[in-house]
Amino acid sequence: MKKLVIIFWALPLLIVAQTVKGSFSPVEDFTYAFLYKATPEGANYVNRGQLDSLGNFEIQLDSSVTAGIYKIVYAIPPEENNFDFIYDGKESVAFNFSYKEGVHFTTSEENKLWNSYLKSIDMVNQTISNYYGKDNKDEKGFQSIFKTLKDTQTGYEELANGKLVSSFIRANRPYIPAQYEDLSSYSENLKAHYLNQIDFSDYLLQSSSFLVDRITAYVFNMVKDPSDATYKQHVDDVAAAINSNDLIIKTSLLEMLWQHFVDQDNHDVANYITTNYLLELATATDNNVLKDMVISYKNTSIGSKAPNFDITSNGKNTNLHQLEGAEQYLLIFWSSACGHCLSELPKVKAMVANQPNIKVVAFGLEEADNNWEAEIKNYPDFVHQIGLDKWKNPVVKTYGISATPMYFLLSADKIIMAKPYGIEDLEVVLKGL
Repeated sequence: MKKLVIIFWALPLLIVAQTVKGSFSPVEDFTYAFLYKATPEGANYVNRGQLDSLGNFEIQLDSSVTAGIYKIVYAIPPEENNFDFIYDGKESVAFNFSYKEGVHFTTSEENKLWNSYLKSIDMVNQTISNYYGKDNKDEKGFQSIFKTLKDTQTGYEELANGKLVSSFIRANRPYIPAQYEDLSSYSENLKAHYLNQIDFSDYLLQSSSFLVDRITAYVFNMVKDPSDATYKQHVDDVAAAINSNDLIIKTSLLEMLWQHFVDQDNHDVANYITTNYLLELATATDNNVLKDMVISYKNTSIGSKAPNFDITSNGKNTNLHQLEGAEQYLLIFWSSACGHCLSELPKVKAMVANQPNIKVVAFGLEEADNNWEAEIKNYPDFVHQIGLDKWKNPVVKTYGISATPMYFLLSADKIIMAKPYGIEDLEVVLKGL
């Protein structure tokens, strides 16, 4: 009887023990695979597996690893070197990965079905592209192609019924014309339909990269060579597609788009998103960090008037906007405790020595005034202002200062003309004046 008890105890362990395992190639490019559980707010670390000499790893999954969307991070930076997968809490997951081929799942019906679906839809879309590429007007051929698309979608939706992957296959449901459409009409209707099938409140979709990928594709890839007006319309379309009850995901996706335009130095569209959506959403979600970030970016965008601040010069009180006598002003945020600042300020002094039309305004972020007072004696031609409390000084938030030194080139009217990233960029800007 004792042997039977041992067998019965062991059997459940064999049944419930799932794993995530994979093979990476070429093996010399990888060391660890990090497993995270994805959520709409980010990702929570679960475990890691070290690759062996053949590029293989395996991570055991216990009962605390519940069904949902998971992420494998395989290199740094992690935000660029990862992929999502579905774990249903019942079946193990296995895959092969390489930079060239991407990820190929060998175990896990959920993930194999999703990959198979994407490949099948891609093949039909290629057929549609070929059809229109030949300026084809064969209506029977048209009906045949889109019947294949409909049958493919319907077939995969039936296969996915009851599985987690069903959320993704339904969200990716394509536009299927009821009758023949020329390329122009089809393209217009395809775009109009593109976001219609997505349930933005779906937790699985929110946790995955699906929504970000879909929204990014819509805003940036739907129109060839889009103008800023087109971008703004696409942003409006995205905002309208997300239910107002889903404030968190709406905020997250619009902030993602805002960051894209910030990275592209497209101040106009970034600030459009701020004015029309993000400020209101940040207030509604009590997201003060986001609110401060978008306001400071808007305040210091190229073309905006630099925010004003008080200046005490030679015992007299004035402010940035009242400064006169120069065609351009170079505003520098620095600190006497910053090594980079102490290295770069002499170079700035040399750069402007032969440019009498430029006046330097140096705003020192300091904990105390002792070192600052000693250091500014080296720059008697600069306009100096001290900002005590350093990073807590209110001007830091207004200008969005995250590091020193930071440079702003202003016109005579204190309009921001350029925001050089470093001393090399500053030299290029000043030589161009």
